[in-house]
Amino acid sequence: MSALSILFLASCSTWMSQAQTEFKRVAEANVTLPCHHRLHLLDPQSLDVEWLLQYSEASPQPVITYTGGNTYNDLNTEQKGRVSFASDVLTGDASLKISLLQLSDAGLYTCKVKNAGQYEWTRITLKVLEKPSKPKCWKEGEMSEGREINLQCYSASGTAPIMYKWQRIDEEGKAGSLPPMAHINFSNPAQVLMKNLTRMATGLYQCTVSNEAGHDSCIVEMTVQYAQNLGIVAGVACGVMGGLSLVFLTVWLAIRRKEKKKYEEEESPNEIREDAEAPKARLVKPGSSSSGSRSSHSGSSSTRSTANSASRSQQTLSTEATPHITPTQHSQVVMDGRNGRETEPQKINHTNLVKTEATPTMVPAQSRAFQTV
Repeated sequence: MSALSILFLASCSTWMSQAQTEFKRVAEANVTLPCHHRLHLLDPQSLDVEWLLQYSEASPQPVITYTGGNTYNDLNTEQKGRVSFASDVLTGDASLKISLLQLSDAGLYTCKVKNAGQYEWTRITLKVLEKPSKPKCWKEGEMSEGREINLQCYSASGTAPIMYKWQRIDEEGKAGSLPPMAHINFSNPAQVLMKNLTRMATGLYQCTVSNEAGHDSCIVEMTVQYAQNLGIVAGVACGVMGGLSLVFLTVWLAIRRKEKKKYEEEESPNEIREDAEAPKARLVKPGSSSSGSRSSHSGSSSTRSTANSASRSQQTLSTEATPHITPTQHSQVVMDGRNGRETEPQKINHTNLVKTEATPTMVPAQSRAFQTV
């Protein structure tokens, strides 16, 4: 090779060594980092190619190499199976291809080409961007006239910075500006404050989150209620509850009245049997031998039974049949009907007399007449 060719390659190497570019790619995508050289023209058998990756201040780590006609692409555990040469390095193209990018693939890549004592290198900064995650929209506050409410939006992950934008969706489905009562919180653009709500605030609101990798959105619905409608609803609810309570009370009273009536009907026969009036007792007319005596004693043809009970009637009869002994009878002389002689009556024991009077005794009508005479 002539001296002119070597000088040209050296100048190209100097220019390429100073070249440095930046690539931005989205996670899960593929990227090809370019690296072109001319050192393959010198001696293809002694060509060496090496890709290095440096994270921040850490030491560079090998990603893939080509030496002695062989390729080694399993040097980095996290990138194993996802890195390869995009073309044949012997043709002057040593570009690196990375599939299914991950956040850990971001960093400074250096392509170093060596052949016959000559060097060429290229530096490329790779940034892996993460698209914002699906945002969550919600509202805080009371959706009624005159009140205030906050619209909130939040995306859990994504490459910073993440932009937030609130818009109102019209009836045609197009995004437009917010109503006049809406104010964006500049210290937190994900929040929108609405004061003195009116029915004009009713509708759909969309929050859009975005960054360099992409965007996503969520929608929240607002329905502002009239204050008078709230009073009517509350009144109707109270009326329904009162009506149900009244119906329940009426049914309960009817059941109680029915049970009480049934109880009284069951107890009524028992009360009649217990309180029935005793039948009146009648005295049988005595024979002709005692008619005169009965007439002088009672002064009537028959003796009426007592009105209260049969037991009092029986007690009256026993009292009449018991002879009453007075103190004058102790000095009288009585006739012994069987012996035909006069005997002095025996002294009566007052204790026995009390017992005798307390014991009801039934005597025939004739004996009663005899005692009267």
